[in-house]
Amino acid sequence: MSNIRKAFENGKAFIPFITCGDPDLETTAAVVRAAAANGADLIELGIPFSDPTAEGPVIQGANLRALNGGVTTDKIFDLVRELRRDVEVPMVFMTYANVVFSYGSERFVSTCREIGIDGLILPDIPYEEKEEFLPVCRRYGVDLISLIAPTSEDRIAMIAREAEGFLYIVSSLGVTGVRSEIKTDLGAIVETVRQNTDIPCAIGFGISTPEQAAKMAGISDGAIVGSAIVRLIGKYGKDAPEYVGEYVKRMKEALR
Repeated sequence: MSNIRKAFENGKAFIPFITCGDPDLETTAAVVRAAAANGADLIELGIPFSDPTAEGPVIQGANLRALNGGVTTDKIFDLVRELRRDVEVPMVFMTYANVVFSYGSERFVSTCREIGIDGLILPDIPYEEKEEFLPVCRRYGVDLISLIAPTSEDRIAMIAREAEGFLYIVSSLGVTGVRSEIKTDLGAIVETVRQNTDIPCAIGFGISTPEQAAKMAGISDGAIVGSAIVRLIGKYGKDAPEYVGEYVKRMKEALR
């Protein structure tokens, strides 16, 4: 059984996203621990990339700050090795195909397995091209997590049937970022997913308030929050762990 399943065993899952290395890796480690201690069920770790096409200005800014600070994939691997001494919640990487390619796919995924990363999200890889990564991910037991967007339409059932770990349902068209309201018919998307797989699904993109998180988790198995957390880290810098911990606690309580 995929380790990611554990994230969905205790009711609705709250999944925070954190950009590694913004403002530095020590702060990232403290933020991850604060999130885990305050109820995060699964943590997405972003490996910075110079051209993060799925991201809005908040996460783009975090990527640039991290890269300018000298963060590398190897340093992030070391960060996870250190975190895994005491952080037990499932963790996945979210990054871009080029990061994996340039490192070497086999080397990248085998290292994920070695350090305790449970899954990989590559938002710039369409479903039709996942075969470039799927065999190596399966070889090392790292779930390649699929995304379903509002434009997936007749492909939703097909993507759901072959899903691993959990399904990431994108709430809105466009890039990541806080939204005042989400208008997509997510209920219909989730219904199609449920008809084709028993793998859990969580909704992300645009969620920032406890009310939004509760609404999205009411439809699906969990809520994913990125920009709102990355913005807190951008605002408070090295003091961010305390604020992120409080935020995660509020969001998790809303899902209960």
